[in-house]
Amino acid sequence: MKNLNKILFLVFILVAVISPQTNDPDIILKKVLDEFNKVQDYEVNVNIKVDVNFLKMPDTEAKIYFKQPDKVHFESETFALLPREGFDFSPSALLKKKYTAFYVRQDTIENVKVSVLKVIPLGETDDVILSTLWIDQSKNVIRKIETTTKTNGTFGIELKYDHTNVNYPLPSKMIFSFNVDKMNIPMGFSGDMSPESKEKKKDNKPTTAGKVYVSYSNYKINIGIPDKIFENKKKK
Repeated sequence: MKNLNKILFLVFILVAVISPQTNDPDIILKKVLDEFNKVQDYEVNVNIKVDVNFLKMPDTEAKIYFKQPDKVHFESETFALLPREGFDFSPSALLKKKYTAFYVRQDTIENVKVSVLKVIPLGETDDVILSTLWIDQSKNVIRKIETTTKTNGTFGIELKYDHTNVNYPLPSKMIFSFNVDKMNIPMGFSGDMSPESKEKKKDNKPTTAGKVYVSYSNYKINIGIPDKIFENKKKK
């Protein structure tokens, strides 16, 4: 009997070690934040490709600077159609205010098991109504986000990771999906439209979906980026 109890105890310990996942949303989110907090700052080159049927835009090369907790600076020689929500994927930005979180279910993304959480900000001043997060608990990273806002409709972010930055939770690719009619696109883009596209945009047709594809390369992590980098908000 004693041997049986020892065996059961060892099995329990083994299961606890190899199955560290939890359904507690607060613990899941804390682990994600702790993992991202390994990154104090970074500088990265990005390639941006816009896929919107009435806009003709060349691919854009740019540089993004980030510093904890939420400083972001974007530099580009040309205008880049990329809302702030699309280049600030820090979980700190999502969770810096008070919120309520719920565990929903388990899902799979590209053969990776993920936990689906819903996060509701507390407070009437927040533009975000609801965010749904797909979290890979094996690496404590966010793989997908869907956010509903008061002013910009609903947008989605897919984050893909490679093995280049194994020690840091930083993506190699991102896909930003949004409803064009809901996002605030500058009027200056009218010059980039072909006559056919202008006519399509005039038609009161259902909401047009758009996507922005971002590729990240040449990360420089924890290099001590000075605060003055973030003082100039103009694109260069």
